[in-house]
Amino acid sequence: MKPLIYRPNVAAIIRRSDNKILVGERTDHPGSWQFPQGGIKPSETPDAALKRELLEELDLPSDAYQIIDSKAPYRYLFEKGRTKEGFHGQEQIYFLVELLPGHQPRPETQDPEFRALRWILPTEFQIEWLPPFKREVYRQILELFFHVRV
Repeated sequence: MKPLIYRPNVAAIIRRSDNKILVGERTDHPGSWQFPQGGIKPSETPDAALKRELLEELDLPSDAYQIIDSKAPYRYLFEKGRTKEGFHGQEQIYFLVELLPGHQPRPETQDPEFRALRWILPTEFQIEWLPPFKREVYRQILELFFHVRV
């Protein structure tokens, strides 16, 4: 049996001063809302990958937010039998970042990851927004960072 290979990945929980967090509706899966995330390139540190992803996906430069905390590793497998670029799943580092006053995330305009953005309280997150293979990680993350069970 082949060993499972996980893609290194970062995910960002962006929180505003009113304690609302940002979720984005995926362009390729309407109705699926999630946190911004993306792969870590071989030459990158997790912090550098986070900065690149937030700039690419949300037009947020690194001076628009402050990293508050990070937790890792969290793994999930893609849907049964599915691989992506040779990976069986993802191993994620979750960053909690505080959005600084005067900054607003905007979806990228060229080949956007998200078709819409929404600010919600952590208690408003609906686990059904996610594909089943991502749900357990989100349950763990929301409980760990916000003491919320979904």
